[in-house]
Amino acid sequence: MFWCFSDKNWHKQTNKLIASERLNDALTAIQSIVERVFCEPVNVARVFGTPTLDEMCQAVGKITLERHAKAGFTTPEGAGLRGGDLPTVYLVSRLQASGGHTAALADVIRAAGAARSVVIATGTCGPPGLDAVKAKLSEVSGVTFEQAPPGSRLSKLEWIQRRLTQLKPTTVWLFNHHQDSVAVAAVQPEQGYQVCFYHHGDHHMCLGVHLSYAEHYDPHPMGFHNCRDVLGIRRNHYLPLVVPDQGDRPNHSGFLQAGRLITCTAAGPNKLEVPYAIQYVDVVPELLSITGGKHIHIGRLTLLARWRILLGMRRLGVPSNAFVYVPYVPSVWRALHTFRVDLYVSSFPYGGGRTLVEVMGAGVPSLMHEHHASRMLGGVDMAYNEAVAWRTKRELFEALRAVDSQSLERQSRAARARYERFHRADILTRALAAPEELQVPELRTDYQSDSLSRALEDSYSVNLWGLLYRLGLRTWLRWKSSFGLLV
Repeated sequence: MFWCFSDKNWHKQTNKLIASERLNDALTAIQSIVERVFCEPVNVARVFGTPTLDEMCQAVGKITLERHAKAGFTTPEGAGLRGGDLPTVYLVSRLQASGGHTAALADVIRAAGAARSVVIATGTCGPPGLDAVKAKLSEVSGVTFEQAPPGSRLSKLEWIQRRLTQLKPTTVWLFNHHQDSVAVAAVQPEQGYQVCFYHHGDHHMCLGVHLSYAEHYDPHPMGFHNCRDVLGIRRNHYLPLVVPDQGDRPNHSGFLQAGRLITCTAAGPNKLEVPYAIQYVDVVPELLSITGGKHIHIGRLTLLARWRILLGMRRLGVPSNAFVYVPYVPSVWRALHTFRVDLYVSSFPYGGGRTLVEVMGAGVPSLMHEHHASRMLGGVDMAYNEAVAWRTKRELFEALRAVDSQSLERQSRAARARYERFHRADILTRALAAPEELQVPELRTDYQSDSLSRALEDSYSVNLWGLLYRLGLRTWLRWKSSFGLLV
């Protein structure tokens, strides 16, 4: 169910709900407002957050906390923690087995090295999915998992605040989904714990971005500079995405061993099957027609996307076995070595940050896409400086035709060097200990957004076919968000 009222009066209406202490309705309304914004494709990389909604969440949380104090609440049943047992708490909305969100959470828990860590799922954005992170942290001692009991948003908020009172954590990390009003309301200033906000919901609107008292952490240079220079968050920190080292490329000169170029892309529908002028399903058949080699796709694609790729290959006379579909691998890094990938074609229109870290660590050269609207979306600034970037299909195909073993060898070494400098696992540990001392990678100076392409895309969105398409897409995105599948 989505709360609905007049666009013009949303601010007034929500404040009225808070003032009259209709707190569950207020939390629902805030979540619905965020969902309405980030489920609209034209808002991607345009709206990142707002102090107004964060303040509303905090106002709700303050009221519930004051209610607890008036009721004489100190600790719920089951209290009795030892003095040296104070934990670090990680508030999440829900978790998934795959994707960068769960992996980043696991990385931070490992790097923080707390004697006791408690992961609490609010469950306001779909099933908690705590089993996803349990497997990733099975080797880390002192980690426990909890979830708010089923109920309303208000009951979940009250339970979480009581639980925080019981646990008396030293630090509370927010790893919330974009729309999770409960998580952002649950934390409050001057409660004896430090609040840290991990800004993983980076190119969509997200609650918690403007919590003034929280330590704000951005996981990539684009987000760091956007939050500091555009959003005015002057005290943010860079906390790099990391992946444990699984070995350099076995042979930096071992390219084109199959006689033909082996390319690869690793991503799912949320990064590939979204509105954009250039479609991945159209590019793959043409790419294979040019290279005459193989293209490995790692990650799930919809049945329609796979059918379109194979249909395009048939039209161009490309054999069907040139496209290798691998829905899941436990490690992209190892898969790149196993398949002897020569060149990684980054996902587009949305790049994958943690996947790119694995690619660079594996010593695999990359072709990076420059998104025409925002550098936040393509991720080109995360790549090594020598990586070739493309914006149009013509530029992509020219880059593919120019590939040779010598250039691939040079880029392979540059990719590995970038990983060793910025993305080793021990760098995250040092960053958490002294974030102000960590060097933030510089943004590429040659990037320019294409305002004409974005204007043309916007103009399409207001014609009849565009409106019908957006209506269908918004409905699909809202359905996904209700199950917590948009992160």
